[in-house]
Amino acid sequence: MTTDHIRYDVLARDALRGVLRKVLSDAAAHGLPGEHHFFITFVSKAEGVKLSPRLLAQYPEEMTIILQHQFWDLAVSEDRFEVGLSFGGIPERLVVPFSAIKSFLDPSVKFGLQFDTSDTETPAALPAAPTPSAVSVPAPAAEKAAAEGEPTTPGQGGAEVVRLDRFRKK
Repeated sequence: MTTDHIRYDVLARDALRGVLRKVLSDAAAHGLPGEHHFFITFVSKAEGVKLSPRLLAQYPEEMTIILQHQFWDLAVSEDRFEVGLSFGGIPERLVVPFSAIKSFLDPSVKFGLQFDTSDTETPAALPAAPTPSAVSVPAPAAEKAAAEGEPTTPGQGGAEVVRLDRFRKK
């Protein structure tokens, strides 16, 4: 088996995380345009994630937040974003490194990204990590979850995960 010394998987993952950084930076600077809103799922106990003990007890494995109408002080840096949200009427400040993000979804335009968070610090000597993938989500499932205000995992409701390999010429 040939060794990938270039690490295309890491380059692709970092490029797609750059999409998140750009979209969140634009939202921080100008707000969310039109009907755009974001579902962001991340690993609760990943290195660099900062949650209150109350939220960590409630979401010990992973958490999905929705950035739509009621969020504040969105700040984006090279490796993470910070945002203020209210949970049960209690304001909270969350810090989420991009490396902790499992999925990103904008159901208004049926766009999503899914990441494998198990390989955030993969040494070059290990086999290539799975490629990040795009997610196609049916609008009714995403809109229902957003309307109910439930923290849900993007991809529920029969969503189709489309791997980038699918588009590669054979």
